[in-house]
Parts: sequence; C-alpha cells; structure tokens
Amino acid sequence: MNVLGIETSCDETGVALYSTEHGLLADALHSQVDLHAVYGGVVPEIASRDHVRRLLPLVKQVLSHAGVERPDAIAYTAGPGLVGALMVGGGMAAGLGLAWDCPVVPVHHMEGHLLAPMLEDDPPAFPFLALLVSGGHSMLISVHALGEYELLGSTLDDAVGEAFDKTAKLLGLGYPGGPALAALAEHGNDAAFDFPRPMLNRPGHDFSFSGLKTAVMIEVRKAAERGDLDSCRADIAASFQRAAVDTLVEKALRAARHAGLERIVVAGGVGANRLLRKEIADRFPGEVYYPRMAWCTDNGAMIAVAGAMRLADARPIGEIRAQARWPLDSLAAPTTSD
Repeated sequence: MNVLGIETSCDETGVALYSTEHGLLADALHSQVDLHAVYGGVVPEIASRDHVRRLLPLVKQVLSHAGVERPDAIAYTAGPGLVGALMVGGGMAAGLGLAWDCPVVPVHHMEGHLLAPMLEDDPPAFPFLALLVSGGHSMLISVHALGEYELLGSTLDDAVGEAFDKTAKLLGLGYPGGPALAALAEHGNDAAFDFPRPMLNRPGHDFSFSGLKTAVMIEVRKAAERGDLDSCRADIAASFQRAAVDTLVEKALRAARHAGLERIVVAGGVGANRLLRKEIADRFPGEVYYPRMAWCTDNGAMIAVAGAMRLADARPIGEIRAQARWPLDSLAAPTTSD
C-alpha cells in the first residue's frame, strides 16, 4: 500500500510517498527559512500562505518521481503546530481524499518524529525510550508499542531547541539559530564558561532551560561591556551547547535506567546535533537509534510512515483535524477495524 504523507505544521512543506512493501518511494521538501529570516522567526500568516503555494506542486512532483498515479491512503500532520498551517495540509489531504476516494489519516507531529527511525533499514524494536527534542518540545517517552506512550519527563519552560535559538539570537547569529550556534560551537572551547546543568540535582526526569539561557545572557552582556564579545562568541556557544547536551544525555540515561529500557531513540530537530548524537552513543550501554539528518527536521516521510502504521485511524472523507496543542501521551493504540 502506498501512503502519501503531508507535513505543514510550521515553516517547512514536506511531501513523501511511502510503500508498506518497498519503503520510501519519493520525498520532497520546501523550506521557508529565507521568508522568515528577515523577521528573526516564523510568521504564521506567511507560513500558511507559502504552504498554499507549494503543497500541490510538491504532491505532483513526488507522485511523478515515484511513478504512481494516486496513493492508496493519505496521511497529514493534524497537530500540534500552527493552526493555519495545519489547516492547509489538512484541507489538501481532505480534498485529495475526496477526489481519489481513499482513506485520510490524521497524524500527531511528534509521533511522526518518534517513528522517523522506522524509515531506516535497521529500525528500533519496541519497547524503547524516546528522547524527542525540537524547537517546541523536550520530552522523554517510554514507548511500549505504537500508541502506548508514558511521559517520563518534559520541559518546565523553554524547549531545548528554543533555548538554542534564543542563545543564537543573543550571540547575533542568523535564523534558524540552532544550526548556526552548533556550527560556531565547533570553533570554541566548551569548558571556557561554567554554565549550569539545570535540574540534574533534582529527582525526576523533567527539563528546564530558562536558567541556562539566563546564564548565557549574563555572560554575553559582560563580554559586550568588556568589548570582547567577538573574541569569546565561539566559546560561549560551545559552552552553552555542552551544558545543554550534558543535561539531555544525563536525563535520558537516568530515564532509561528507571524504565529498564535497553534502546534509546533520539529524534526531532535537535536530534541532528552531532555532539548530542556522539555523547549519548558513547555513554549509553544499549542500542541508540537516530533518523538520518534529513529526517530529523520536519518532513513528509515521517508523516507517511506514521500514517502507514495508523491506517486503522482513518477519518471520514472530508473531515479536517487541526490542533495547536495535542499531548503525545493522549494518543492510543490504532483502532481495530470492525
């Protein structure tokens, strides 16, 4: 069965075609980075309008590349995300579902990230611990099976990706800030500044990054007052990244031990961070899985594979679901057909 995946939750338009027999057949992605860079962040109205322009041509491109006239099912991101952007993808999925008379499956954006490693040749087996880290989420999930999720920890304030972006802005880096900060950190000394590792001395598996962000802001202001910010910018970036990664890794290891899990999946946009990948692979005694770099950030392939695994959750043709907020642990196992 061929499943068309549509991703429009934020500032990237992703489309992919996934075969339950042959794997990923084709995918395409359009990034809106250039549109939003001038504003220093995502402008929801601009994001929605660009999805409208880009989505149908990308659908045609993917189907043409795969040599498929029409899919057997359509999956689309129904949340969480920007409601206007979600409505574009949901509307397209509903319209195509009507035209092609095929089932349409609403997909949870973070479940898509969680399942992205299933696209690889060596996918993880259930159960596993998922470290989901992005611009909007920092979560530790005990994944017992598809739809059987136990939230072990989450952020109490900023998500780690948001902390990366805000720190990048403090350092005068471009948008998107996270990748720019990681690139700058490669040229710095990560022991130059002793930034805090938030929440490591407290029980539980929750995260907090606001204090780390504040500590960075104080050092940036001190450096600016001294007039040597340019010379220590890379050291600040490297020290911040080290503190953030140390926090993520230690919390993930503790959660895995607590849950008795021998596999860890690292996914989401921050899952592309090379230091995070290295540190967790070096320190975790079990198996560690990542999606490839292209599938860490938002993409249609992860929505297509998630939709293929949730075909039993197809909605009535023409119905559109769009939720700005949607807790991942509110999901259930796929419904069974009568």
